[in-house]
Formats: sequence, structure tokens, C-alpha cells
Amino acid sequence: MHGLLLINYMGWQFISLRCLRDYLCGMFSPEQVKEQAIETIRLEAESVASLADYVNDAFVRAVRTIYEATGRVVVSGIGKSAVIAQKIVATFNSTGTPAIFMHAADAIHGDLGMIQAGDVVIIISKSGTSPEIKVLVPFIKNFGNPVIALCGNATSYLATNADIFVNSTVAKEACPHNLAPTTSTTAQLVMGDALAICLLNLKGFTEKDFARYHPGGALGKRLFLRVADMSDMNAKPVVKPDSTLREIIYEISAKRLGATAVLDDAGNLKGVITDGDLRRMLEKNESPANLKAADILTPNPKAIDGSELATEALALMRKYDITQLVVTKDGHYAGMLHLHDLVREGII
Repeated sequence: MHGLLLINYMGWQFISLRCLRDYLCGMFSPEQVKEQAIETIRLEAESVASLADYVNDAFVRAVRTIYEATGRVVVSGIGKSAVIAQKIVATFNSTGTPAIFMHAADAIHGDLGMIQAGDVVIIISKSGTSPEIKVLVPFIKNFGNPVIALCGNATSYLATNADIFVNSTVAKEACPHNLAPTTSTTAQLVMGDALAICLLNLKGFTEKDFARYHPGGALGKRLFLRVADMSDMNAKPVVKPDSTLREIIYEISAKRLGATAVLDDAGNLKGVITDGDLRRMLEKNESPANLKAADILTPNPKAIDGSELATEALALMRKYDITQLVVTKDGHYAGMLHLHDLVREGII
């Protein structure tokens, strides 16, 4: 039976696998689990701290070689190091250093063709002795591309045959058997980040550059999203100065922005009416049925040009404690922006 373990003890009995699992887990107390987790964190923290000793002249040469390269950074590895290589590639790309990932095993079966003149190759490995790497390194060097070894074994084939050796040696894996790549892969990741951040500073990579590469993120939107990008997607509520209360309520409800602009026949903006204006009007007037838009509107409403950044719109809303802004284009009414638009885009 699926999910059941049949045990013959004092007669046949069915015990669920979940019960068995829970029983076995009960052999380890919460304190033991916490101790193991803390020990893992301690070992990895110590390994990361020790990397400062390896920031030497070779590390500086690696940064300079990448900075002066006319091509990209090709980052390669195998096993867990390949996973770290992919993350380092992502960090390079997002901080202004063009990079691609090349799996070491695939490289010797055709993917070497992705390496172009001017590229710098970083090969990541803990042991530096993997068979694929021993085959790969001579071919890359024959191409004339610089090889940077990010390696945890200073005497390995990779470290001694690379043009530059960046040391990522760790004393011990966090794995209690000292086998599973844990502290070693963390060290590789940190050294990759260190290279990327040094290159970022050398290139003068700014917050705006970062936003340009992350247009879908919150930072990119704060730096590049314009008011018109949002307001153009909204309905454009409009009533005339002589519109009735019924027409005003219908327009505000139909356009779902909590307000409407009031335009004269020439298209000039006379003011706005918000749902708050309607509530205040009803509180003050016992017989509001005969009131027109001109009697209710707020003149000289707060407005913003559609070309302004969305962050400027947010600043205005916060300054005047309002939730809607009139949007203009060339001085004419172009729509309405609601606080919810900014929330939806992650500007707030």
C-alpha cells in the first residue's frame, strides 16, 4: 500500500511512513538541530572572513585583466562550482560587466566556440583537478585568452596552469563529513562578488546604470517610470461646469479614480471634483440636487506633467496629503493619476 510500511511485530500492523519519519526525527532534539545550524553558519562565516588574506596582488591583476578586456567574461565550472559560476555571471551582468556561462563539460564537446577574441575566462573549482578542467585549460590558453583560476587548491593543475590564481581555499566544509561543497562554494561566491564590486567601482557604475539593467525592478521604476506611463493606461474622467450632481457621481464611479476633471467647452481645466468633495458638499447642503459641477469643484488642482518621474508624483501626493493628481501634457488636461497606480508599480 502506498505510503504505508508493513511491520511484523506481535501480529501484522500498518504504520505510516510519516509516523516513522516523525519518530526518527524525534531522536534529534530541537537543541541539536539549532547547534548544527549554528555550527554551519560559524564555519561558513569563518571561511568567508579568511578570504581577506587572499585579496593580494593576484586578485588585483584579475580585476585589472577583466577591466581592460575588450570582450566578455566567460565563467566556467563543473558540478556545484558550475552553479556558483552561473550566479557570478548574473552578478557581473547586472553590475556592468558583460559575462556568459560555459559549462566545463559542455565546453570540451563544442561549447568552446562561445569563447571569442578579447574574452577573459574564469574557471571555478575547489580541487582544480577535475578531468574536464585538465582538458579545457590547454585549449583556452591556445586560443590566447587569459585564464583566471578561482580555486581552492593552490598546488592543483588549474591553479598552476592559469595565468592568474585567485585563492578561495577553505579549511573545512560545513558538512560534518567534510565532503559536501558548502563553505567552499560560499567562498567561491564571495570572491566572485568581490571581483564584481571592484569592477563596478572601477567603471563608475551608478545607481542609474543599475536601474537601466533592472527596468522591471523597484529601483528601475523609481528612476525611469514616467507619470504618463501610468496615467495613459487610466480612463480620463471629465465633466463640464454645468454637469449635474448625478452626472458627476456617475463619471467618478465609472472611471474608478475617485475624482474627475472639470473642463469648459474650450478644454480648459477649471478644477477637479473628488469623492471627498462630494461628501463635504453633502454635509453642507440639505438640498444639493440643483448644484452643478462649478459649485462643487476645487479650482487650481495639484497637477503634474506626464513627462515627470513617478517619484515626483509621489512626492507631491505626500506633500499635500492627496491621493489623485491631474496629469497634463503641454499645459492641457491629459488624465488622472491615482495613488493606487504608484502602489501597483511598486514605487511606494
